[in-house]
Amino acid sequence: MKIAVIGGGAAGFFAALSCASFYPQYEVTIFEKSNKLLAKVKISGGGRCNVTHNCLEINKLLKNYPRGEKFLRNAFHSFAVAQTLAWFERRGVALKAEVDGRIFPVSDDSQTIIDCLLQEAAESNIVIRLSAAVQVLEPLANGQFRLQIGRTNEKTDKVAKNEVFDKVIVASGGSPKKEGLDWLQNLGHQIQPPVPSLFTFNIPNNPITELMGVAVAQARVRVADTKLVQEGALLITHWGLSAYSVLKLSAWGARILAEKNYQFKIFVSWLTSHHEDQLRADIYVLKDSLGSRQMGNKNPFALPNRLWEFLLQKTNISLSKRWADLTKSELNSLVNILLYDSYQVQGKTTFKEEFVTCGGVDLADIDYNTMQSKKVAGLYFAGEVMDIDGVTGGFNFQAAWTTGYIAGQLMK
Repeated sequence: MKIAVIGGGAAGFFAALSCASFYPQYEVTIFEKSNKLLAKVKISGGGRCNVTHNCLEINKLLKNYPRGEKFLRNAFHSFAVAQTLAWFERRGVALKAEVDGRIFPVSDDSQTIIDCLLQEAAESNIVIRLSAAVQVLEPLANGQFRLQIGRTNEKTDKVAKNEVFDKVIVASGGSPKKEGLDWLQNLGHQIQPPVPSLFTFNIPNNPITELMGVAVAQARVRVADTKLVQEGALLITHWGLSAYSVLKLSAWGARILAEKNYQFKIFVSWLTSHHEDQLRADIYVLKDSLGSRQMGNKNPFALPNRLWEFLLQKTNISLSKRWADLTKSELNSLVNILLYDSYQVQGKTTFKEEFVTCGGVDLADIDYNTMQSKKVAGLYFAGEVMDIDGVTGGFNFQAAWTTGYIAGQLMK
């Protein structure tokens, strides 16, 4: 039995390794159109590789997938975080969980994960073909597949060659444009148009960008005129806002924000632990208890000092004003900016070169038990080529490991 795996990323490798493990008699070949393997693994987590997330409860794990939550339920019962950890640790890769739940190799080097996968592939006799683009995928009448393979390396012969395989796993990753998935649509699959997910918010020419590097551990960000709202860490950058709250918001709002052409208004609550009435009452108490203290020198809300001064100045409150002299109008302005600070977003920026898409092959066309196409027998899918994506923190890799493992395991 000859198996073709299209894509040399995390999902493709895991699918190939799973297939080779369960069916050692099969001939497994990975086709990678570029000259690099496991490119996303290399850059993930700032080069450390965020392997997965320390979320062992399946119901909680599923809540981190804006698209694919229901589809992945059965899959995670077969292979989820615990199985991923065990798989790597059995192969000598020591892993660690950080405070925020992200799991990395103890080495803090993505090459550790890459070396493990490459070594496993070599020991499993998996053939790896680089600069090999699958230009045509054609189901044959006898149930096999014809693949037309073209060389993408300019220094080699570009004449495409036809090869026949018994089964195919497509793990080609996300596509920035729908046209990149036409070859799968031509086989009868519905394609959900791809749009970016996991991006940061650009706020050009706004004075807040002068605070680049300032971070708040817990903030709430809401998109105006929508139900989109998320809480978490918030980082001010030289182009706008980033960190967990923004990235999670971009994932859940991927389609809505794309429809807005990434032009929208956001409200930021810098104090998520306060309601408006409570905050107002607290400030009245502060007027008495801090009476003679200058507001710029006394920050009572544990916000970064640079941010506190910026917010005071934004409300036209002098840094030298005494707390006791705060007027009712100024008090209202302070409450408003601490809870409902607003900014106009004009564009997005890809998060740390980690390109993730919302969209892909419609999950209704895929058997969630086996990852096999409902349209073409013998054709399987794994990873982000499907309409599955998670929030930041290792969840996208977990979906890749899981779907790859099941696609390879159930390829009978």
